[in-house]
Amino acid sequence: MAQTRSSPALGQELNFRVKFSEPLAVLNFLHNLSSNAPPANPFRQLFNSSRFNQQKYQMLIAEFDSLTIDYTYEYTEYMGTGKQAGSTWLLLKKNLINSQTINDFKISSLSIIPNENLFKLASILTELTPVYQELVYQPNREKFEQQLSELKNLIASTNMPSYFNVGLKFYNSSWDNSVPFNFIFYPLPNSRGFTATVYANYAESAIPTTLTDYNGLLSVMFHELFHILHDEQSLALKKEIAQWIKSNPSKSARYASGVLLDESLATALANGYVSGKLKGHLNEGNWYNSKYINLMAKKIYPLVTDYIEKQRPLDKAFIDNYIKIFDDNFSGWLLDLDFIMSGRYVLTDNAEDFKIINRKFPYLSMVEQKEGITESSIEKMANTPSTKVVFIATDNKRKLELLKKAFTELKDWKPNAKTDFAYSVLLNGRTYLIVINSVKKTTTEQIETLKLK
Repeated sequence: MAQTRSSPALGQELNFRVKFSEPLAVLNFLHNLSSNAPPANPFRQLFNSSRFNQQKYQMLIAEFDSLTIDYTYEYTEYMGTGKQAGSTWLLLKKNLINSQTINDFKISSLSIIPNENLFKLASILTELTPVYQELVYQPNREKFEQQLSELKNLIASTNMPSYFNVGLKFYNSSWDNSVPFNFIFYPLPNSRGFTATVYANYAESAIPTTLTDYNGLLSVMFHELFHILHDEQSLALKKEIAQWIKSNPSKSARYASGVLLDESLATALANGYVSGKLKGHLNEGNWYNSKYINLMAKKIYPLVTDYIEKQRPLDKAFIDNYIKIFDDNFSGWLLDLDFIMSGRYVLTDNAEDFKIINRKFPYLSMVEQKEGITESSIEKMANTPSTKVVFIATDNKRKLELLKKAFTELKDWKPNAKTDFAYSVLLNGRTYLIVINSVKKTTTEQIETLKLK
């Protein structure tokens, strides 16, 4: 097995930092006011009942909605290994955290996205900063700063590097300990739930103003951190893991080992093992808000802890045992649309289709490919290890022929391009291809008729 180890930087331990970034908080605030956010979120409720709910700010939010600022890019040599694509949205977030002012952010972000969009984004953030200050930060400042102080004290009194090293050893990943890991927090009023995300050496999360379970919060942050260690495994190791999955004879191997593998490992390690160490006992409740990940993480927990105790890195035996656990307990999920749609790659010529499928299947752990239906886009889709969804509503016959040409499994398929249908097939690569052909029916109506075979 390819071995990759951390760089100890002359024996120093990894440093964990806790901070608040107002520029990032304003972007998250703005995003929650946009049409892409859930309508009932706490930030929108605050805004809607405030004096700022007027044409000037509504137009700024609409302008933000119209900006294209999230472009993805691939690490081409990692294609097919499960490594996450790069995102300009995350690069912009990183620069916001490292900027004292919006002008600093603007200068540091030149060339990440087109200047026109960058300058508009900076202008909107500048306009929304005093709105954020008045509605969110100042009313909750005292409590939030107390929470940050208590978090810093807890981290200082806890051996956080030891938990990091558990993940580093298990994933057989790499990290340079001279690079700190940053926990970025921002206040979340009028809410008990919260979400976290991770990129580079940053894990960010909202903190409900009523939250006092800091150990629980830190286990969530470690969940995100472990995603980074998983993603940063060496190319050689990623290829080995891909081969172990490919060589496993189970028809469940791909779905058991895709998004579910990444999330259930992070959950077992962080929300199980680390949480148990921090609290002194294993959490008896749910470890994750997706039933699939929660159930799988709990089932594999004994296997994961056995590897931790023996200081064994993830290997072929682990993958084979993991897939067997899935087969023995959850193979029926392969006919569950909510499960197989949690990691999806979507092609369509109509941007509205993305909103429709997101509403129908809101849980998503893999970035969609938002581009039209062409021979090259179908070829890219065919090489992805996730559910493949194609919406066709124009030039139906030609696009169906392109699909038949790209997938040998469709060589005997005789679709009627002039009729509405929703078709699914389990490909030889053990992922589903779903084709929704619309003539008279809407996309929403078509999705409702979809069944897996």
